[in-house]
Amino acid sequence: MVQNENDVSIAVKALKIGTKVRELRTKNKFTLQDLANKTGLSKPFLSQIENNHVIPPVATLLKLARALNVSLSYFFQDEVTTEKISITRKNERIRVEKRPHHGKEDVSYIYESLETKKRDKHMEPFYVEFPPISVEEMNFTTHEGEEFLYVLEGTIEFRTVDKVEILEEGDSIYFDSSISHGFRCVGDKPAKAVAVIWSKP
Repeated sequence: MVQNENDVSIAVKALKIGTKVRELRTKNKFTLQDLANKTGLSKPFLSQIENNHVIPPVATLLKLARALNVSLSYFFQDEVTTEKISITRKNERIRVEKRPHHGKEDVSYIYESLETKKRDKHMEPFYVEFPPISVEEMNFTTHEGEEFLYVLEGTIEFRTVDKVEILEEGDSIYFDSSISHGFRCVGDKPAKAVAVIWSKP
């Protein structure tokens, strides 16, 4: 089957994430083991990311950004601005989604960075689509900082070790993202949301 130009463009942009991770690791003179020690991620998983076999979830990118001394937005930037105002047009957003045969550590949702140009941001805004999945398929993550999510469409379940909350269209949640947490869509169609992540410096 021939991919259309848009699909190829999306795939190429997504693949740059692994390339950037490898370039940064090399620049910092880190071995894969060094990076594994700094992030708590396994060497095989890091190798899969660098070789573009896995699309990492946002929480994984946050750990990599911290270890490699860059902001999360570095992985989505094609150009950087020092302007105090930054506008990202819809067609400039980079869409990152799971592969057809993704593994347990691969991203389980679709996300797009809503700001791709401003350097040294304190907040990271994303558009997120959650496909319907079972509780067993959920990925739980932790990262330093705080997170806000506003539901645009559909029904989303938010889970921690001891808490389950159902979020409907128009609902929002703000939480300390150092607690183990996960999201899933509980409807028949994918749920859509805007998420804003603040990562501690």
